Amino acid sequence: MEMPSNEKAIASNRDAWNDSARHHKDNPEWPSLLTAVTQGDFCCIDDTLRGVLEQVGVDGKDVVQLGCNNGRESLSLFALGARSVVGVDQSEAFLDQARELATRSPHAPEFIEADIHHLPRELHERFDVALITIGVLNWMPDIGEFFRHVAQTLKPGGALVVYETHPFLEMFDPEAADPYGLASSYFRSEPFVQDQPIVYEGKVEQPAATSYWFVHTLGEIFTGAIEAGLQISHFKEYPHSNREELYDRYQKQAAQLPLCFTWVGVKR
Repeated sequence: MEMPSNEKAIASNRDAWNDSARHHKDNPEWPSLLTAVTQGDFCCIDDTLRGVLEQVGVDGKDVVQLGCNNGRESLSLFALGARSVVGVDQSEAFLDQARELATRSPHAPEFIEADIHHLPRELHERFDVALITIGVLNWMPDIGEFFRHVAQTLKPGGALVVYETHPFLEMFDPEAADPYGLASSYFRSEPFVQDQPIVYEGKVEQPAATSYWFVHTLGEIFTGAIEAGLQISHFKEYPHSNREELYDRYQKQAAQLPLCFTWVGVKR
């Protein structure tokens, strides 16, 4: 299969997420979320990420979440004391959900539709903290270019906080006959390609826009960030999973894999 250009892959991923948005909303958790966000102290951020954000300092700060999906985490940042919050995503359909949640919330985040590689200039050097959570980095075909654009959003001295799945997990297939056997190279260069809707649990057996999931090693992630002018001030790996439930099987093993990580890069 011939791989598309980076620009076409990014556009196809946008179409895939727009295709998938209705499946995420057609979920018993959605009505509960609509109710939960009405509380001023609503927060769906787990203890791991919350601890890092509190260490970096969000209270009284201007924060941007890049790849905000339906905005639930962006809304959660107010519970940590954020002064203002902007959520950015290239999926119009998910931003519609984010804005619906925001109408129920006592807080007033701003949501902007934009490809992170083409951010509006008014976002440049505007934020004290930028946040990236699970399932953002791997949609980006060129991780170095991505970090250059992310770094532009930060004021000098601002911090990028990342909480992501560990790239070691890309070597395993939790649905394989042997889910503990190595299924793919850590140094895989071609993306995983999917032509079904992107859902977090199970599969939806119908065609959808093609999505491309790119594998980045820790070395590529660190190098891309450093070359973008970010000084790494924190890095920690964890034995718990922060992705789909299928990956929970890799927890609590005698020979334990690192399943996710947090790191912080400060703009020089």
